[in-house]
Amino acid sequence: MENRLLFETLGTMVDCSRNAVPNLKALKKWIDLTASLGYNTLLLYTEDTYTVEGEPYFGYMRGRFTPDELREADRYAAGKGMVLMPCIQVLAHMNQLKRWSDYRSHFDVDDILLAGDERVYQLIDRMFAAVASCFSCKTVNIGMDEAHALGRGRYYDLHGDCDRTRLMLDHLSRVCEIGKKYGFRFQIWSDMFFRLVSGGEYYNGQAEFSDEVRALIPDNVTLAYWDYYHTDKRDYDAMIEAHDRLHPGTWFYGGLWTWTGFAPHNGFSMLSSKAALESCLEHGVRHVVMTLWGDGGAECSRFALLPSLFYVSELAKGNADEELIRQRFLERFGIPFDSFMQLDLIGTRTGDRNACCNQEKFLLYNDCFLGLLDSQVPSGAAEQYAGCADRLERLKDHPEWGYLFETQAALCRVLEKKADLGIRTHAAYRSRDPETLRALIADYEALDGKLRSFHAALRRQWLRDNKPQGFEVQDIRLGGLMQRVASCRERLTDLLEGRIGRIEELEEEQLEYRAGRDGQAAPTFNVWKEIVSPSVVAGQY
Repeated sequence: MENRLLFETLGTMVDCSRNAVPNLKALKKWIDLTASLGYNTLLLYTEDTYTVEGEPYFGYMRGRFTPDELREADRYAAGKGMVLMPCIQVLAHMNQLKRWSDYRSHFDVDDILLAGDERVYQLIDRMFAAVASCFSCKTVNIGMDEAHALGRGRYYDLHGDCDRTRLMLDHLSRVCEIGKKYGFRFQIWSDMFFRLVSGGEYYNGQAEFSDEVRALIPDNVTLAYWDYYHTDKRDYDAMIEAHDRLHPGTWFYGGLWTWTGFAPHNGFSMLSSKAALESCLEHGVRHVVMTLWGDGGAECSRFALLPSLFYVSELAKGNADEELIRQRFLERFGIPFDSFMQLDLIGTRTGDRNACCNQEKFLLYNDCFLGLLDSQVPSGAAEQYAGCADRLERLKDHPEWGYLFETQAALCRVLEKKADLGIRTHAAYRSRDPETLRALIADYEALDGKLRSFHAALRRQWLRDNKPQGFEVQDIRLGGLMQRVASCRERLTDLLEGRIGRIEELEEEQLEYRAGRDGQAAPTFNVWKEIVSPSVVAGQY
């Protein structure tokens, strides 16, 4: 059985921009863990969560890394034989920076910087200077992905219509000229090249690129093909071949799913990674990185992906024997592989292993009176979560990983009470049976204690893994939920005791949920503000 690494680079990328910035102790633990598994590279994805001299609002109150922290992490990684690579943004994904008046003139539209503006290039120069002073690695991932509306906002007002491909490449050229002063080579996400020739679509393995576009990609730039979704090797084959036609030497970025709620998706991560790595090996891809994003507030611990992190490391050494992988996992971590997989809650994999969902999040935040997502509640969910909690609680005393099981168990105890609470509330309201209402109100009272226990466990987990900044969002969300549960309980009590005669929300006809992207079903829906209410939660109005 192979034990040597089959790739030149095997890395992970940790998202430090969606509220969860790892504290230095946890970052060193991640380096220790991944290095021990054979990973040799770590990227820190930082949009504005690092310190830029002369830019006090850059990452203000976001838990940004200090220069000393990054230098210490860089030295520590080097001591473990690992490259710490910076991963920043120089075009899109700068939305948190835009909130400050100092930077609003730097933007084209949405979260996209204004290409061609000298103030933007002065800022980027300072960003490169900051990165150069902290990292010994001379390759920097500069992003440039998902700039869908490039040139269609303020740039259009100033300059009129343009060739958007040329605009992006001109911006890339200017950015690279700045970065060259600091000795950098560059890597960019590849999706914008595909979207601009494919009507906005990324995963088009038949995409063709002009000689002019290929020639305009600087020699010191490599492309990064990211794909977290496909489970058929042929999809990866086609995209890798398309990247070879565009600009040879592409890196592949897969996904270890941390970004759809509180629970990990180890099952799907392994399924997609197996197909991806098989294709990468067949096509001679030498550099592979697994990403751990934090969309939706970074509720899931990156350490909860340990099974898939281990699985990928074994595949990268030539071991695809799943029984042997399980055996090695137990030997390495002292806990059975399938036991750790219990963190993949009942909602994170449906009967079809290809389908991910995050029902634990929408069941948690589904309003008890509005019941926007009541139609999506699986039959028997409350009982299933009770059984899930029982299994997780048996693992919460593990000396190293027990805290992960404690948090998920506490969440399952919440969902044991809450998963179908809205459905039962509507039924009790229609019946107006006093005994049924009293029992329902008792469940609301019990739910308050379960929520407080979950909040405490989640806070302990967060502070173990991350800096405290960013957890205020979880305080606000869960605190709001606790207050809403209390408010609903009080109004049900008023109804039972005759102080009110009706509850308006419970009088309304409930409609099928149709709110996600393209009417998608709730299980893949991860936007808190659109789960909790159809009213205005955040925005300019």
